[in-house]
Amino acid sequence: MMRDMIRRLVAALALIAVPAAAQDAPPPATVVVAFDRDSITPLIVEGLANKESGRALEANDPVRIASISKLIMALTALRLMDEGKVDLDRDVSDYLGWKLRSPHHPDAPITLTHLLMHRAGLSDAGGYVIPLGESLEAKLADPAAWREVGPPGEAAFEYANLGSPLVATALEAASGERYDRLVERLVFAPLGVKACLNWTLCDAEMQARKVTLYRHTGEIAADGPDRLPPACTIPVAEGQACDLDSYVPGTNASIFSPQGGVRIGIVDLAKIGQRLAGPVAGGFLTLSTLKRWYGSFHASTPGSQDFFCVMGMGLQGIPDPSEKCQDDLFGDGVTRLGHSGEAYALQSGLWYHPVSGDGFAYFTTESPPPAGGEDTGGFTPREKALMARALELVDSENSRSP
Repeated sequence: MMRDMIRRLVAALALIAVPAAAQDAPPPATVVVAFDRDSITPLIVEGLANKESGRALEANDPVRIASISKLIMALTALRLMDEGKVDLDRDVSDYLGWKLRSPHHPDAPITLTHLLMHRAGLSDAGGYVIPLGESLEAKLADPAAWREVGPPGEAAFEYANLGSPLVATALEAASGERYDRLVERLVFAPLGVKACLNWTLCDAEMQARKVTLYRHTGEIAADGPDRLPPACTIPVAEGQACDLDSYVPGTNASIFSPQGGVRIGIVDLAKIGQRLAGPVAGGFLTLSTLKRWYGSFHASTPGSQDFFCVMGMGLQGIPDPSEKCQDDLFGDGVTRLGHSGEAYALQSGLWYHPVSGDGFAYFTTESPPPAGGEDTGGFTPREKALMARALELVDSENSRSP
C-alpha cells in the first residue's frame, strides 16, 4: 500500500549517508512503546543508558521527558480541582499571595486556565528558571516576562515555559503541599508509576537506572553522575544552601522544573496514556473535569504557529489539517492527543487516540539542536522516521495475530 511505501521510504532516509564508523557505534538511546487499554508493548529499545559504564538501556529506565511534564502538571491541576481545592478560573493572584498582572493589561486577571493554555501573554525572553533563594514575584515583575499579544484569555497563543512555575506554585499554595509531593499523591501513586521531579523523590534504585542524556557531539547534556544525589538536583541561587526541608510551599515551585523536570520510564509514561485513553479516563478524572479538559482545545491564532496549532490545557492535538501546520508526526491521518518534549538533545512524546485507546510513548537522544534552538518544538525527520518504524512494527505484530 502507498502508506506502507511512504513509511519504508522515511525509515530508509534516516540511514542514508551515515559514515561507517558511526554505524559501528551504539545507536542513540531510544525507547518506543505502543499501548492500548489492555497492554503495553515495547517496540524499540536500543542504545546505552550510560556510555561511561556501558550499561544497556532497558525499556523502563527513567529519563527526563522534558515538556511532557506540562501534561502531568495539567493532570495535577485537574485532580486538585476535583478535590475542590483549586478553581481554574479564579484570579491566580489569590493563590500566589501577590498581584500577578501583565504590564500591558494591568486590570485583567490571570487564571490557571490562561496559564495552562499559554494564553496569559507570558514570554520566555527573560528566562524561566527561578532558583531556590530567588523571587518568583520579582521574575514576573521583569517586563521581559511579558508580550503584548492581547489581554489574558484572549491573548494570542504564545508557548511559554514561564507559566509552569506560576501554575505549580499556585497549586502548592492552594493545597499546602510541596509540588513534587503533590504530583506524587495525585498522579504518580494513583496510576502505579514510579517517577519524580528533579530526582527529589526517586529512590536509589531509580537513580541507578537513570538515562544519561548526551548531545550529538558526545558531551553530557543532562543527568550525569554529578547531578544526582547526594549532589544538589534543584536550581539554587549563588550562596544559597541546597535545603528543601526549609522550602515553604507556595513560594517558588520553579525549583522542581514543572515545565520539564519529570523523570519517568517510558513504560510507566505509557501507563499514564493508557489511563487517559480509557473510558472517561479510567475514573482518574471526573466526567465534568474531563469534558472541561477536552473542551479547552482551541486553534492557535492563524499564521502564528506552525507546530502548536491545536492546544488545550497542557494537551496538544495532532495533526492539524491546515497545510501550513507542520505537526503531522505519524502520517497516517489519525488524530491523537498528548504532548511533545524537546530539551538537552532529547526528543520525546506521549500520544493517544481518546476513542480507540491506542497510543505511543517514546524518547530518543543525541538529537542535533533545531534551527531555532532548544525548546522550540516541531517534529524532526528522526522522530518521523522513528514513528514510521514503530507503525510498521505494530502492523507486523497485528498481521501475525490470529
